Amino acid sequence: MADREWGIHTRLGTVKLIAMTQILSIKSSRPTPVVELTPTATSKVAELIDAEGEPGLALRVAVRPGGCSGFSYEMFFDAETDSEDIVTEFGSVKVVVDPESAERLRGSTLDFKEGLMGAGFAIENPNVTRSCGCGNSFS
Repeated sequence: MADREWGIHTRLGTVKLIAMTQILSIKSSRPTPVVELTPTATSKVAELIDAEGEPGLALRVAVRPGGCSGFSYEMFFDAETDSEDIVTEFGSVKVVVDPESAERLRGSTLDFKEGLMGAGFAIENPNVTRSCGCGNSFS
């Protein structure tokens, strides 16, 4: 804990203020998901799964070798999961990630963005050290 002191001079004398800083570590019983979905992305994925008309589909997010920087993202709907897959639920949406991809995706956020130039999913990945000019691959 770090303490700092400031003196404030008033008509009644000097008042000493002490600012105390403490770092708190809060542990949750809920594990951190490999990939976090924003509310916008969750809504869009749910809408797309509903349009498929096949109950039980999940969004599979993967990292595959390829692209000009070494790796690229792959996203598709999948009806099957492997026993080693990491499955996270966001409301009615299930996101599935294989263990190898999880290492490169941990801490990522999937968002859906709409703009004048079009709409699409975007992944914010804190593990990316560089990406190519086209934006479709990373290392």
